[in-house]
Amino acid sequence: MKTQANNIRPGWIIEHNGKQWTVMKTMVTKPGKGGAFMQVEMRDLASGNKTNERFRSEDTIEKLTSENVDCQFLYRDGDTLYFMNQETYDQIEIPADFMGESVAFLQDGMGVVANMIEGKVVNIELPLQVVCTVVETEPYLKGQTVTTSYKPAILDNGLRTTIPPFVTTGEKIVVATADCSYVERAK
Repeated sequence: MKTQANNIRPGWIIEHNGKQWTVMKTMVTKPGKGGAFMQVEMRDLASGNKTNERFRSEDTIEKLTSENVDCQFLYRDGDTLYFMNQETYDQIEIPADFMGESVAFLQDGMGVVANMIEGKVVNIELPLQVVCTVVETEPYLKGQTVTTSYKPAILDNGLRTTIPPFVTTGEKIVVATADCSYVERAK
């Protein structure tokens, strides 16, 4: 399906220069002179190589249609991730580096969506938000909330984020999987 380049979203599978790519990140840039363009980080489905490409807003790209399969994350064994198809109960194996940094958000039993083209997994869609525990951060100092500054924190999955000053070590927080940003305290 042909679509405008400025509609590209992370998770899409597109065809570009005769290859199939999965879109990792997108960023719209509007320079002072000239038209806006879309900066796209994408990974080749066949080789796993990453590249950055610029598309002008008037360019068109070919979006490939993929089958979405509900899966459950089972476990990680070394460099291999194991998922189970929720309909057929078939086990799906993929290399851990296939998911990049987002592999840190996987939790046992987590429901995910596997995008498949011709029976091959091309992308794993995580839930939009996950609950993580703060394992390390600076202590809260009373009166420090005059400004809306955030402080650095390390989560139980090893990722770094910034959190409001009132959140302390050991608290559970909701984190957006797209950019590892703080959303709210977990209830």
